[in-house]
Amino acid sequence: MLQALREDIACVFERDPAARSTWEVLTCYPGLHALQVHRLSHWLWTARLRWLARFISYLGRWFTGIEIHPGATIGRRVFIDHGMGVVIGETAEIMDDCTLYHGVTLGGTSWNKGKRHPTLERGVVIGAGAKVLGPITLFAGAKVGSNAVVVRDVPPGATAVGIPARIIEAGQDVVREAKAETMGFSAYAVTRNEDDPLAQAIHGLLDHAVETDRRLAALLKTMERAGVSLEDDVATADKFDPKYLSKIVD
Repeated sequence: MLQALREDIACVFERDPAARSTWEVLTCYPGLHALQVHRLSHWLWTARLRWLARFISYLGRWFTGIEIHPGATIGRRVFIDHGMGVVIGETAEIMDDCTLYHGVTLGGTSWNKGKRHPTLERGVVIGAGAKVLGPITLFAGAKVGSNAVVVRDVPPGATAVGIPARIIEAGQDVVREAKAETMGFSAYAVTRNEDDPLAQAIHGLLDHAVETDRRLAALLKTMERAGVSLEDDVATADKFDPKYLSKIVD
């Protein structure tokens, strides 16, 4: 128990730059308090002292604003930042090194008994206000954007955004950001809200620009293999000059 507390304090310092001292973390971090209460209530739950477990869990909710069912399974070094409004259901499983921000719900979509809440594998990060619903799995290293509603599995290392959540292709954001920087702005600065139509339109334009660049590069390589040179006078000619165009075609 003491070792788990030390790890919890250490992970706060790792993931929250606002943390200044151990005393501050121990006394002013409701996410830390909620996890300690949950460890006690979960032990009582597994010992089949169900009412007492629920009552202690209720007290923890009253003091911290974080509701964790005593039946939920939570691993080591889990960090609940800010925490207000977090709800974690009975059959939820959270593995080591996960991070949850305020307003997160790990909920169910059925009234049936059995597994009905999500499983978070190691290193998952869920943004503020996100809802992860049903007996789905967020695989290791997955991320969920703020206010997203996730109702299907998220692959390892992928990011889920939007309502309903869609999976962002691996590497696509990196390509967009690189292209945006060459155009004089950061893609991330204009896409904080993935459901904003303007942000979606800009994403489409960036994707189109990236694809156009790729096709032009492929065309130039094909021309070079065919022995067509764009150097010297051709490279410096007016791109709209008919002579220039006819020379490329020839």
